[in-house]
Amino acid sequence: MNYNFNNETPIYIQIVDLIIKDICNGNLKSGEKILSVREYALLYKVNPNTISKALNILEEDKLIYTERTNGKYVTEDISLIQSYRDKIFNKKIKDFLNDLKVMGYTEREIIEKIMESKNESSRV
Repeated sequence: MNYNFNNETPIYIQIVDLIIKDICNGNLKSGEKILSVREYALLYKVNPNTISKALNILEEDKLIYTERTNGKYVTEDISLIQSYRDKIFNKKIKDFLNDLKVMGYTEREIIEKIMESKNESSRV
């Protein structure tokens, strides 16, 4: 897989976000061993130092932990993972609503459009 990192955000932050998404969507399960620094570096085609920086942030945030000599694992704290899922959801909704408001839609129009879209998709 080829990852296109943007130039606006440091790559290690973008990698943190990718791994968080993998944890939140279940691609990386609670208690599962994650890739090594070297494996992530090969996967994302970046310097191992970049991966180390990203994994350190995830460990500081308690989303992963190190088991001495065995590697790094996804947290077993399901409520922490759920709180990250909620944060991502809320940010996406906020961004979505802000984008639509900038386009001139009112809250009422947004709700109406969402309901129309929901009704159309349920008929398919």
